[in-house]
Amino acid sequence: MIKELITAVREANIYSLIAILITSAVLFLICMPSHEFAHAYAAYKLGDNTAKYQGRLTLNPLKHLDIWGMLMILVIGVGYAKPVPVNMLNFKNRKRDMALVAFAGPMMNLLFGVVFVFLNVLTVFIFSKLNVFTELSFNIFNILIYIFSTIANISISLAIFNLIPIPPFDGSRILGYFLPDRIYYKIMQYEHIIFIVVLVALWFGFLDGPLSIMIGKITGALYWLMSLPFGGF
Repeated sequence: MIKELITAVREANIYSLIAILITSAVLFLICMPSHEFAHAYAAYKLGDNTAKYQGRLTLNPLKHLDIWGMLMILVIGVGYAKPVPVNMLNFKNRKRDMALVAFAGPMMNLLFGVVFVFLNVLTVFIFSKLNVFTELSFNIFNILIYIFSTIANISISLAIFNLIPIPPFDGSRILGYFLPDRIYYKIMQYEHIIFIVVLVALWFGFLDGPLSIMIGKITGALYWLMSLPFGGF
């Protein structure tokens, strides 16, 4: 996204600039905070008030955003917000409830993906029915398509990215439900080292292939499903 922003500024393309700025605002002010809110809300409903007491049971983006995570979104298309504090000692079934809390975040991302795929398909359908296609309507169409498709793609990417079953991603907490405690806690000892290795792998594109395949399959399936009410165009 950062490359597109630089290009739009260099070319003084006001429509592209508007599309990129709106997309960034929705991602940073709504989508990413909602991921952390989902964690906080799930933990709260399962008996842990830690996030609530620390002011994280909110959709206020200022409580959740992390500058480095935001930069990662702009540069490589995936990133993170401030992790929500969770005390699993407050859960009745610690491993199960921790897995449910972890699962809530990616599912929120996937929900946004579904919503924006639908909006994208709806936009294509509406504009395909227009009898008059002016330059203004064409620019509006391109802005909406960019916003909806980009947010959908990044939301789905974040869902898959966070479900990677290695620490510190949400997928590791879900995997922990199925692993013996001894093995799980042994893995968690190396959480920070593993995270750095994954970031390096992402930066150099070593994970692009597998992630792209999964993202493409899920995104394609959602577009097919959302287009069915409109005749599957």
